Amino acid sequence: MEVMTPRGPASVQVDEADRPRLLLVLTHGSAGGVDAPDLLAVRDAALAAGASVARVTQPFRLAGARAPGSAARQDEAWCAVLAELRSKAPGLPLVQGGRSNGARVACRTAKDVGAAAVVALAFPLHPPGRPERSRADELRGAGVDVLVVNGDRDPFGVPDAADAARLVVLPGEGHDLKKDPARVGEVVAGWIMSYA
Repeated sequence: MEVMTPRGPASVQVDEADRPRLLLVLTHGSAGGVDAPDLLAVRDAALAAGASVARVTQPFRLAGARAPGSAARQDEAWCAVLAELRSKAPGLPLVQGGRSNGARVACRTAKDVGAAAVVALAFPLHPPGRPERSRADELRGAGVDVLVVNGDRDPFGVPDAADAARLVVLPGEGHDLKKDPARVGEVVAGWIMSYA
């Protein structure tokens, strides 16, 4: 499905649960796509738990850009996509999230779209080698509970447990969270269904 936003079209792939108890909306990182191993594992586990799952390819990626551009433009497009998805699933609790840059978008827009919670996969706490440029304020400013799942070898850093409702640090995982994506899916599905 295509959703037109003020920043161009976004693409949405929806997997419906039989009797959905929750809508989980996920998106990709700056240079990745919605078929990243961790996103697919989260989709599968969430579907099995009774959540419908929408995976959103943001307008900047559809346009071929590897960088998302300004946060304000990216958030504006995201809010337009979420408004469309919510209109198609009225009454279902919403949890939104993503990996890396997508996790940042989900945190920044959670209150605006009425999300009950946020899933932040591989939250990029700071640019590699630049710990002084922390993005922890985005986690703290989400205004809803945030689950952070990071690898202990992530060059973008690992957030502090105090900045999230729950922090899960997976040993041996890097920024891509692809060593054991099924574990990522289990963690997320177990946590999100408390918001259904």
